[in-house]
Amino acid sequence: MKKNSNGICLCPLEGIITTISKKWAILIISALGHHERLRFHDLMGVLEGISPKTLTDMLKELQKEGLIQREAFAEIPPRVEYYLTEDGKKLCEAVIPLIQWVENRDDIHQKNT
Repeated sequence: MKKNSNGICLCPLEGIITTISKKWAILIISALGHHERLRFHDLMGVLEGISPKTLTDMLKELQKEGLIQREAFAEIPPRVEYYLTEDGKKLCEAVIPLIQWVENRDDIHQKNT
């Protein structure tokens, strides 16, 4: 167990940080946090610029980490919806201060240019 200078063990971060630090992970979590449930196509629309393969891969990875859940409905045509688990909701709440910090930082940098 490695400890930083404050005596806090950072070991639990090692697994999850790899997943949530990927380019689209926090954006997917945030989108689902704002919309509760979204279908694949709707996520594609919210996350402009993401490729279908990247979205598919990230959804699988986030599901494997227990941050999102996938629900398939026995309908024709098939319908699948994605939503945050309780852990995903907590992560979404936890990143709000980070998002606010980025917004404030961007505002300051825009004023200085």
